[in-house]
Amino acid sequence: MSILDKNSQLETRRKEIQLGGGEAAINKIKAANKLTPRERINRLLDANSFVELGAFVTHRNTEFNMLTKETPADGVVTGYGTIDGRLVYVYSQDPTVMGGSLGEMHAKKIARVYDDAMKMGAPIIGFLDSQGIRLQESIDALEGYGVIFQKQSLASGLIPQITVITGDCAGGAGSIPGLSDFTFMVSKNARLFLNSPNTFEANNVTFEQVASADVHTSKSGLAHFAYDTEEECIDMVGSLVSYLPSNNLDDAPSYGCEDDLNRVDEGLNAIVPDGSAGDINIEAIIQSIADMGQFLEIQKEFAPNVRLGFIRLNGSTIGLVANDSKYKEGKLDINAINKISRFVNFCDAFNISILTLTDVDGFISEVEGETSGILGANARMINAFAKATVPKVNVLLRKAYGSAYVSMNSKHIGADYVYAWPTASVGIMPADSAVNIMYGEEILKSKDQLALKEEKVNEFEEMQSSPYAVAARGYIDDIIEPATTRKHVIAAFEVLYSKSDFRPAKKHPTL
Repeated sequence: MSILDKNSQLETRRKEIQLGGGEAAINKIKAANKLTPRERINRLLDANSFVELGAFVTHRNTEFNMLTKETPADGVVTGYGTIDGRLVYVYSQDPTVMGGSLGEMHAKKIARVYDDAMKMGAPIIGFLDSQGIRLQESIDALEGYGVIFQKQSLASGLIPQITVITGDCAGGAGSIPGLSDFTFMVSKNARLFLNSPNTFEANNVTFEQVASADVHTSKSGLAHFAYDTEEECIDMVGSLVSYLPSNNLDDAPSYGCEDDLNRVDEGLNAIVPDGSAGDINIEAIIQSIADMGQFLEIQKEFAPNVRLGFIRLNGSTIGLVANDSKYKEGKLDINAINKISRFVNFCDAFNISILTLTDVDGFISEVEGETSGILGANARMINAFAKATVPKVNVLLRKAYGSAYVSMNSKHIGADYVYAWPTASVGIMPADSAVNIMYGEEILKSKDQLALKEEKVNEFEEMQSSPYAVAARGYIDDIIEPATTRKHVIAAFEVLYSKSDFRPAKKHPTL
């Protein structure tokens, strides 16, 4: 065979591999408004930057008539490329090849790109679209799951891991998004589940109830983002990557800031309603502080009493956590606590500074929370903030009461700088509640109960819970005009840029 013939043979084989399960199978997924695995990768990466690895890998099983089955690329496309010029590794399951099922060689390909990503210090992004484990390969396929889970565990805190669920993600494969840092789902086609509804004792359970994007964004919290189309989903993956460092030794990319670093927003001076009642427009505050008002919110539908995500300050990525009084009065429940803990741990692992906007007066009082372990969850949140060595800044907006306030990145557990608005009230509980306990009997006996109570409340606030009383004890570093919040937090993070926080050597916390 001549060189020309061999080159022609190579080209023919490559084209056959790129067709996956064939044109009929491709047309089927197109009819469902889905992209092919290579289309997903090409939309995500910079033009012409994708380099495929392991294209000629195929299965090696000889049982159950597998000798007669072709598995181009063994049902998963793997390789590397760039997003905005930055190296990333990718894999994309191919549902046209045996339903995208995971077998031995399929898993080895994914493990290979994980190894490369960790060596190169680059994020890894996986597209999951599979019917599950390849039954014909049995224990070898289970070994494949274990190898992938191990690689993910080793990569955790080393490189960012992003999973995009574009079709079915069933059974053991459901642990892959759970081990990732961020999970995207396509609302119309993605299903994430451990057990199929037909295995439940109840006969009327549907996939919509247990496996849909809506379930996992609002109830389980497993999915961080959901979009109607794959195109939207993939574009937002690129946006997320722009906020993240490539690995735990890098800084997040910094961009030129076109926004005024000293911008003053007079609207913030009136954003807190009089008294402790009423809602604060926390989104307006976040947008006022952030460069160009941009906020990439994470887990928006899950535990909305806490808002978190990424902003930029002077072009640098900041992880933001804020209480939202519009939901459950901003009180903390177990879902909100778990949401905060994981996000803070991610930010600390990847050298992303943390800003908290505190407006919290306690924990939700409910039997379910107590019996579900809210105390243990809160301990883990405290641990997350306390052990974080990245720069940490806290702004007290209004309510900051009890152990919930202490847990929310307070000075007491290691915040570097704490600022308070003049509207802040800090203490064990609201002043009127404290007065009712301390002076309840005296007030009842008074001829003018309202006047005495108002006098005692004012006295308590001045002595104990006003920001000035707390600042006098050194627990607040400065009391600032709300309109100037942006320039104060930017200045704080600039000072903290060179922060070093050495801790005793240990493997990891036990929480």
